[in-house]
Amino acid sequence: MSAKTSPATTDLQHNVTIRTTEMHTSGEPVRIIDSGFPQPNGSTLLEKRNYIRQHLDSYRKFIMFEPRGHYDMYGALLVKPEIAEADIGVIFMHNEGYSTMCGHAVIALGRYAVDKGLVAARTCPETKVAIQCPCGLVQVFVQFDGNKTGSVRFHSVPAFVFKTDVAVGVEGFGEVKVDISYGGAFYAFVAAEKLGLNLETACIRDVVDAADAVTAAVKSQVEISHPASSELAFLYGTIVTDGRDDFSEDATTNVCVFADRQVDRSPCGSGVTARIALQHHKSVISLGQVRTFTSGATGDVFTGKAVEESTYGGYKSVIVEVSGTAFYTGSSEFTWEPGDQLGRGFLVR
Repeated sequence: MSAKTSPATTDLQHNVTIRTTEMHTSGEPVRIIDSGFPQPNGSTLLEKRNYIRQHLDSYRKFIMFEPRGHYDMYGALLVKPEIAEADIGVIFMHNEGYSTMCGHAVIALGRYAVDKGLVAARTCPETKVAIQCPCGLVQVFVQFDGNKTGSVRFHSVPAFVFKTDVAVGVEGFGEVKVDISYGGAFYAFVAAEKLGLNLETACIRDVVDAADAVTAAVKSQVEISHPASSELAFLYGTIVTDGRDDFSEDATTNVCVFADRQVDRSPCGSGVTARIALQHHKSVISLGQVRTFTSGATGDVFTGKAVEESTYGGYKSVIVEVSGTAFYTGSSEFTWEPGDQLGRGFLVR
């Protein structure tokens, strides 16, 4: 066991106070920053994302890492969008850095935006919230429900398949064939049985070890490109599935391992988007066919379906609708006392 501490920086001061709203979507945390995080410079979201990485990363560690967070914490910083039709912009953050898309956070942010009055609520049947993510504009639809069940659906950016049946040499597993698909972020998909695992019985640590090995192999052996920006051209993680890709009314299971061995407690919204695109590409589902995806971590579910065919940068793509639920768990106010060196943030793994 080792602890990784945040190095000393000059941009984080002892008089910092950061307030947050705490939510979860299917068990996956969403720490939404209400105040106290400096607004980043930049004319685009990708420029703002890079500015935070280069100049304000100690703030990410302050609220994501222990003792305020944990290894698998996830956060969202609202920023001013540059797209006129967007209601809000967002930068996502996690244990390793900053992602380009996050479905579980988008589901929570849709509800948050309506409840906080950032978007005027409609009483029937739902309120539309346009969220600009680093990958592009995402349309979110928040159900009106007096009982606050947290039901939200979203239409993500065009999703497409990058490559299928890619053979990579995976340390400890030999040659493994994976599919690589994009749902706002790139994922490698591999059936558990190809790794000698059964998702119903396997220890989650064994799944994480295998997924991490696949991610490392793909990153080192496959050059990923994105038609719009090189900033989007990286493998975010690996999703281990139960292999049930043929269309069925029964649920199919995802375990998403992303960033630095971070485990998504939800079925993974951007992963579901990418997997629907993959299944549509393989002609096992048609437009409008709903699939249910179960989280291998919590057992909670998202549903997904392809709602529109399109082309994107030379790729055949689909617009995917993902549905899930988000709930509030509380609010926080974080401070840092002088003399508290561990208060900068650290991780134990």
